[in-house]
Amino acid sequence: MTEPVFYDGLAPLLRTLIIGVTGYVGILVMLRATGKRTLSKFNMFDFIITVAFGSVLATMLLSKEVVLAQGLMAIAVLVLLQLAVTYFSTRFSAVEDVIKAEPRLLYRNGQIIEKALKDERVSRTELISAARENGYGSLDQIGAMILETDGTITAIGVDKLGPAAVLKDVKGA
Repeated sequence: MTEPVFYDGLAPLLRTLIIGVTGYVGILVMLRATGKRTLSKFNMFDFIITVAFGSVLATMLLSKEVVLAQGLMAIAVLVLLQLAVTYFSTRFSAVEDVIKAEPRLLYRNGQIIEKALKDERVSRTELISAARENGYGSLDQIGAMILETDGTITAIGVDKLGPAAVLKDVKGA
């Protein structure tokens, strides 16, 4: 006997519909309850959590072996892990050092820091593109460019850099 390929009856479709809607609503409620941080720009841990959310939801939708309660419990565990990691990383610098990458100085006062570009695998083209995205027409207008922990490149204008206190925690500054 062969497995159905195109249609297996109404029951599996209804199961997918019910689990999809309730799973989605459950995830929405949990994410809303835990605040904006759960959906912030990605650092490494945020990326892992987001991929895991997608995997759990897909498994809930497509696997008959996982019931709704199990899927929602898995999502709740991931959300609680996210909350625990962010709680401890904001209170203990050792935890933050393990979880989060360090921002890295890529450009300072007219000098592209080639070693930093190479180490962080950022091309000159990407650096120049980031300057444009930050509203600058020339690198001469920029005092510093930093690769942030979420992978974005921030540009700070020469006129806005000041005593560079904002670069205090940036590697290479």
